[in-house]
Amino acid sequence: MPIALDRTLRGALAGAAAAGVWAAQQPLDMKRFGVAYDDTELLGKAVTRGRSWPLVGTAMHLANGALFGAVYANVAPRIPGPAWLRGPAAGMAEHLLTWPSTAAVAKLHPAGDEFPQLWGSRAAFAQATWRHLLFGAVLGGLERALNGPAPVAAPVVHDDVEAAGIAVAVSLNGHGDPSQISDAEHA
Repeated sequence: MPIALDRTLRGALAGAAAAGVWAAQQPLDMKRFGVAYDDTELLGKAVTRGRSWPLVGTAMHLANGALFGAVYANVAPRIPGPAWLRGPAAGMAEHLLTWPSTAAVAKLHPAGDEFPQLWGSRAAFAQATWRHLLFGAVLGGLERALNGPAPVAAPVVHDDVEAAGIAVAVSLNGHGDPSQISDAEHA
């Protein structure tokens, strides 16, 4: 399936919106889970320690969501299973793949000493799980609403054979039509 620019752009829009929902609800989940961890702060303070970190961090968070959404819009139609589950599954896959990097935050991040201990914290893991599930659900729902179902590639069939209702045997050697196989290929 080729990558369609319009599908990709709508996926990016859905991803940015889902990242915005994530960022907007963070104060609520910080109270609920008891972990004062803000993803926009982590991103913003990686770039600047000045007063502009909230703006920078939010912009980076939305850009990350847009990139994830653009990729998701092109990959999701190929993922088996119900369409409603693809977004949350993608969010959880990203969460589980990136969570181990939290072990290095305190040592490698320029503001690492300002963040709570994430690695090894069940509450922080649960909080991040919630955030990724929410992101994935919003992304998946918006992407489906904006893009609709993915186009299905039509099978290639010769017109005369299709009209006659005859089944076509297809060669596995890449030629597609057994009549095009040369004698040299049988040797």
